[in-house]
Amino acid sequence: MVDEISIVFDCAEPDKLARFWLAALEGYDFPGSDPDGPPGSAPAGYTSWEAWADANGIPEQARHAGRTIVDTAGRRPDIFFLAVPEPKQVKNRVHIDIRASRGAPEAEKQTRQDEVASRLIAAGASLVDRMPGMTGGSHLVMRDPEGNEFCVT
Repeated sequence: MVDEISIVFDCAEPDKLARFWLAALEGYDFPGSDPDGPPGSAPAGYTSWEAWADANGIPEQARHAGRTIVDTAGRRPDIFFLAVPEPKQVKNRVHIDIRASRGAPEAEKQTRQDEVASRLIAAGASLVDRMPGMTGGSHLVMRDPEGNEFCVT
């Protein structure tokens, strides 16, 4: 029996990619972030994550091996970003869909998708294509800063 799942990205720059997905997915944050600060902020009482790592004796070589983001409400999977030496080579077989237009009237869906896409492009994503949906409408195929495909539906 499976209690829960986590999503794991292999990547070159875990912190950079984690911060992109913090911008993309509302309600996620780094575990231990200051709950009164913006997403990704250092823990309360610290001026930076480096200061926190120094205070907690985390070796310098271990600080950039990975990052984790968690749903602050505890309903969605944790997402891990792990540093690997090899670059992404081919299209990923599993991807994340960001649902921007769920429940919207047909006439508004594309506008909502485009608004989310604009915000994500400003955060480092790129737009690949607008694809027709199987049951009408369309969705956007995008890439995160390391080239991982995801969709805005």
